[in-house]
Amino acid sequence: MRVFDLSSPVPPEACGASIAIGNFDAVHLGHQALLAEAKRIADEKKIPFAVLTFEPHPRRLFRPDDAPFRITPIDVKLEKLKSCGVEIVYICPFNWELAALSADAFIIQILKNKIAPCDIVIGSDFHFGHNRTGNADALRTANLSVHLVDLKSDVHRGIISATRIRGCLQSGHMDEANELLGWEWEIRGEVIHGNKRGREIGYPTANINLGETIHPAYGIYATRVLIEGEAEWRQAATNIGIRPMFEVKTGLVEAHLLDYTGDLYGKTLRVRPVRKIRDEMKFASLDDLISQMGRDCLDIRNILKK
Repeated sequence: MRVFDLSSPVPPEACGASIAIGNFDAVHLGHQALLAEAKRIADEKKIPFAVLTFEPHPRRLFRPDDAPFRITPIDVKLEKLKSCGVEIVYICPFNWELAALSADAFIIQILKNKIAPCDIVIGSDFHFGHNRTGNADALRTANLSVHLVDLKSDVHRGIISATRIRGCLQSGHMDEANELLGWEWEIRGEVIHGNKRGREIGYPTANINLGETIHPAYGIYATRVLIEGEAEWRQAATNIGIRPMFEVKTGLVEAHLLDYTGDLYGKTLRVRPVRKIRDEMKFASLDDLISQMGRDCLDIRNILKK
């Protein structure tokens, strides 16, 4: 898969594609339907299959003080797009200059002058340009071939949207989130040094920052963890939150890998929360915390065994 930053020219051989346009945060089942339609057209016409997306997410520009909300940070989003067969990704830098472009200017400057699409596939509620004045009719008026896909609903699952998935994650409903995604949600990050509290009490943890990734409901989770360079997913008891016993101010992922010893610092972990087993708690003593962690690990072994 080739990735082009639209702040630079796109080579002619990477133009003339069937392109799906959108933010694609989550690459959920609705997005996948849109991508499938763009791929169908590309295969039928024997042209490249491409995606036009925006980075950073527009919400980060318009509401910079919002808490982290990305379901799929850029590296995860690109990986999921590639898994859907996308051959080319055009990344349109979303800044105040772009946000100020009229719909007509966006069509001319971005679509026609930079990537010259053969066909455009968009969600039925997709809007673009300053004040979101552009829509499918504006694209057709500009003599562009447009195909609409309804991303929002499914006969069995109801509304499918990134907003709904964020709500599921923030309430700890991992099964529902994964069903709407069509893949198992995960958190990725490099293992960083912590204060070694876990090691001191017999439960060493691999710590990673959440960064731009949305914070799921804080609590203790049964998780599966993949260590960079390994092929097998490992079982882990993972705390996601602020550790009220130790008054950490920033949300953190702390994975205690069951039956594992080794140095993980500097390695990237992929952490898949399977089930939240309880909320974070503040205990009367470290002994109470250690006892509870022992029970948590036993519960998590049983959950992941199934």
